[in-house]
Amino acid sequence: MSQPSDKKVNVYTISLGCPKNRVDTERLLGTLGSAMTPVESVAEADLVLINTCGFIQPATEESVTTILDAVREIAEVSGETGKKPLLCVAGCLVSRYGQDLKTELPEVDLWLTTEEIHLWPAMAAKALDVPVDRETPRNVSTSPAYAYLKVSEGCSHNCRFCTIPSIRGPHKSWPVEFLVDEATQLAESVPELIVVGQDSTAYGSDLGPGHDIQTLIRGVAAIPKLEWLRIMYLYPAGLTESLLSVLKEHVPPFLPYFDIPLQHAHPDVLASMGRPFARNPEKVIDRVRSVFPDAALRTTFIVGYPGETDAHFERLMEFVRTTRFHHLGVFPYWPEDGTPAAAMDNQVPDEIKMARRDALMELQAGISEDILSQYVGETLPVLIERPSDEWPGLYEGRTWFQAPDVDGITYVSAPPDVDIPLGTIVDVEIEKADTYDLSGLI
Repeated sequence: MSQPSDKKVNVYTISLGCPKNRVDTERLLGTLGSAMTPVESVAEADLVLINTCGFIQPATEESVTTILDAVREIAEVSGETGKKPLLCVAGCLVSRYGQDLKTELPEVDLWLTTEEIHLWPAMAAKALDVPVDRETPRNVSTSPAYAYLKVSEGCSHNCRFCTIPSIRGPHKSWPVEFLVDEATQLAESVPELIVVGQDSTAYGSDLGPGHDIQTLIRGVAAIPKLEWLRIMYLYPAGLTESLLSVLKEHVPPFLPYFDIPLQHAHPDVLASMGRPFARNPEKVIDRVRSVFPDAALRTTFIVGYPGETDAHFERLMEFVRTTRFHHLGVFPYWPEDGTPAAAMDNQVPDEIKMARRDALMELQAGISEDILSQYVGETLPVLIERPSDEWPGLYEGRTWFQAPDVDGITYVSAPPDVDIPLGTIVDVEIEKADTYDLSGLI
């Protein structure tokens, strides 16, 4: 039981990177309980919390720039008011470059590494001189429509391009009981839960019997108020017939949306990457579609990996043409310090990486537009996220095959006398399809 405290602290938060980082931030803020008030600027803050990403070079650069901007703003506020907010920097960048950062940025008051994530509440509370509140739920920072359910930390795969195992450590799952309890609390206020983990299919592999992804799905899907359940980061090797059968049994709330990070389609490139699954991606696609014929498929690919030839890339292009993904992310390969791939021969020139990325995204744009055009005239369920800035009566939402932030959106027009509560699911008649977005009427 936490001790009561009258002290109040204003917290300005920036959470960079993936949804998993966002959950870390939300859990930390929740443990500050009623002492914490979120604010919208550094000038109002007693604590400035930046949760960083250090996965690839662009993310590292963004994190460093954000910290430097905060240092400058804090100095300006301090000069004007005499009050200096505490600056706390947390997350992957700290774990990857900790000592160098501490040397270069003495203005930071508190550093939180991912290795110490279980200590974050105590460390932050001590710095702020407030008690840790273990009873307050997460301070959810997403819209009223959804929340993320982070099921694990780290990764035990050995992909040769990836820094995650060295930053976050090996795969570690949260217990089923903890996650079902957290999911139950979240479902009281949001209709959709989105499961995230570095490899969601590996959930529970470190915990023993009774803790696995199938058990977790059964527990979460049974929550009465939950309307939509979406699972991200489904590694190909983990999408077994047994798992697919369990997912089929739990529709609804499970949405037949499959986020499968394939990274490439050519077996030589996949072998060089050290990807942890059979090197024929067609097999996992066929397996999913045999159980869910109308599944929405999302994936990510890396282009310009060391040794990727024109023939390798053309195989990837053909795979995308024939598979017809609903959604596709393409990233040029970044040679990250400390990874085996960075030391490989046959590094691909940057201009070729960018050209391949652009060509693949141009191909996908046509596929996406064609797929979305087939929904025109249909009535789809749409989860309302927010009012649009375009004009009164226009809302932004997502249908079942659109995940937040990474996919397109659905614009919903309502009659002038209709006010749609945020976080509700409404039936929308689709009238128009663009390359990545839909538009319709209620």
